[in-house]
Amino acid sequence: MRVAAIQHDIVWEDPPATFEHISPLIAEAADAGAHLAVLAEMFSTGFSMDTDRVAEALDGPSTEFLVERAAAHGMWLCGSVPIRHPDDGLPSNTFVLAAPDGTLHHYRKIHPFSYSGEHEQYRAGDAFATVDVDGVRCSLFVCYDLRFADEFWALAHDTDCYVVPANWPAKRRDHWRTLLRARAIENQAYVVGVNRVGDGDGVEYVGDSAIVGPFGEELADGAGKGEAVLVAEVDPAHVADVRARYPFLTDRR
Repeated sequence: MRVAAIQHDIVWEDPPATFEHISPLIAEAADAGAHLAVLAEMFSTGFSMDTDRVAEALDGPSTEFLVERAAAHGMWLCGSVPIRHPDDGLPSNTFVLAAPDGTLHHYRKIHPFSYSGEHEQYRAGDAFATVDVDGVRCSLFVCYDLRFADEFWALAHDTDCYVVPANWPAKRRDHWRTLLRARAIENQAYVVGVNRVGDGDGVEYVGDSAIVGPFGEELADGAGKGEAVLVAEVDPAHVADVRARYPFLTDRR
């Protein structure tokens, strides 16, 4: 399966402007033959803590955009969205994955980023999500989750590819790049890490999106490229082969 990591800027707290901005990049991913295209964390608003302003209903405009673009291009499309809950409590930073037929899958970020106060504005999720995307078992995580290896380990045996949209600041870019490769190597699975570029509320983001193979091989790298569409093949047979030749997972306790 061909996967596209869409490394893009975000118009701060302005979904309609962001939709217009990223639509050509999504089209570029489709033209490159992507079956799955991944946008950044809070892809339509930026990493805003102003939930009264940015949080949406489950079927709000950002989800509608993902569904419409996925159908238009005949591919899977995803990114995270600040989603309100029916009980009007704290919203969740929710990974939304739209299939070409309009089917939706959701994962709520298990680890809100307390360093920035996200835990005060967004509730934590409590369930994992693994979705079969055209025969590739994709496990969904969001940004800060990347620091918690045990969550990835828990899903390794049923995962071919981890998908991680992010708003990871430039000042900790070395952590991001290292952790993406670490999660791939230790779980012998692909990792698709998609980080935004540009400035969001005074925070600098430099992308460094990457698609990493199950032996730690870097298949696509967005470092220094600004906005870009990174494309690579993700093959479950390669995952199975690496795990058979190097059966490290069976030694895990």
